[in-house]
Amino acid sequence: MIFSILSIFLTIIWIIIGTSYKKFHPFLVLLVAPFLLAILLNIPLMDALEQIKEGFGKIIQNIGLLILFGTIIGIVLGESKATLSIANWILKRLKRLPLAYSISFIGYLVSIPVFCDAAFVILSQLNKTLSQQTKTPLAGLAVALSTGLFAPHVLIPPTPGPLAAAANLNLDNIILLIVSGGALAFILILVGGAYGNYLINKNPKKTIKTELKNKTKQQIIQNLPNFKVSIIPIIFPIFLMCLGGLLTFLQKDFTGISIIRFLSSPSIALLIGMILSFRLFGMSKLSLISNAVTKGIEKSAPILIITGLGGALGSVIQNIPLQDYAANITSYESLGILIPFAMAALLKTAQGSSTVAIITASSIIFPVMPMLGLEGEIGKIWAILAIGVGSMTVSHANDSYFWIVSQMSDMDIKTAYKTHTLGTLYQGTVGLVIVFIGYSIWKFI
Repeated sequence: MIFSILSIFLTIIWIIIGTSYKKFHPFLVLLVAPFLLAILLNIPLMDALEQIKEGFGKIIQNIGLLILFGTIIGIVLGESKATLSIANWILKRLKRLPLAYSISFIGYLVSIPVFCDAAFVILSQLNKTLSQQTKTPLAGLAVALSTGLFAPHVLIPPTPGPLAAAANLNLDNIILLIVSGGALAFILILVGGAYGNYLINKNPKKTIKTELKNKTKQQIIQNLPNFKVSIIPIIFPIFLMCLGGLLTFLQKDFTGISIIRFLSSPSIALLIGMILSFRLFGMSKLSLISNAVTKGIEKSAPILIITGLGGALGSVIQNIPLQDYAANITSYESLGILIPFAMAALLKTAQGSSTVAIITASSIIFPVMPMLGLEGEIGKIWAILAIGVGSMTVSHANDSYFWIVSQMSDMDIKTAYKTHTLGTLYQGTVGLVIVFIGYSIWKFI
């Protein structure tokens, strides 16, 4: 097992050196990475090829349309100046907050009902517009958004991970999990916002002054589309996906519900959002619509390829029996609440998916919950929170979200590691401290 973990580590080093130091194109580096890992793990190359194709195809199948539709929405919002209208509204309403915190708060609200990958795609163009209009470094805003979306994604139902953990641990009090997970996630988005704000302040090119803000507002007020019309392509898909999340609590299924489930699936919701965005051009201006679609396809293609190769790497990593290794950690009974965190962090860092890490870790610890001192509904809540913050630690090259954040924010890999990856590490670490302190007080009382 030590050699397997070392193999993953060496592969990650190759990705960092290849993209950051040697300046190779990420496509070439990520194409080599799964084959390199397969050789280190002594996997036959033909078997590795099949796994790579399967992992690549699975990622494209899961999020390909999300990225395509979301990118087209972003192009339309940008070219119609709708993002300027939305940016103006945000600057007015949240002017007393540093911009990074405002973005984190937007991410918090959006990510509760929406998968963080889809939400980042939807909001990335807005982030770029705010960056341009306020002369704020995009990397800081990207981290504020990515971390703001990430914390609710792993802690608050109805996102799939927390719901699955609740089911695996036979938790009955979902409302208590929503409240406690929501409170912890809110604290953690402040951590992400603080780090994003630090990156903004650290940048020597930062020129966001009050006078500039006021000047910018005057410039972008003129000749902009109506705010309500501008926001509909973003809000309506979010509403549909939120509605779909609520329907997971319904046991019955009939014609009306089936139609709503179909419309609320992320791909269909974003397709509807894309169609609604065309209203910003006027449905009669087919040339503008066609041009936006063409640009969206061109822009989304490299994102899809790089994200898919990240999935291919994750597919090869699945050859390592990480679940068995994580299960052995449960022998250290005295560590209590640290066990769920450690298992989730190990699985997340090694294989990339937060949802998989949450589901796997919760399945492993369920038989030993009493042994870990996590009995009853409250004990289960603490376990799920620990697993949630563990599944944030850390997002890096084998995580599709890492590539979406970096590619949609025009970051090179080195910058993405220094910003997004480090931001998730800070969130996970602070989350562990909060959970450990809260759990210790609960045990003491």
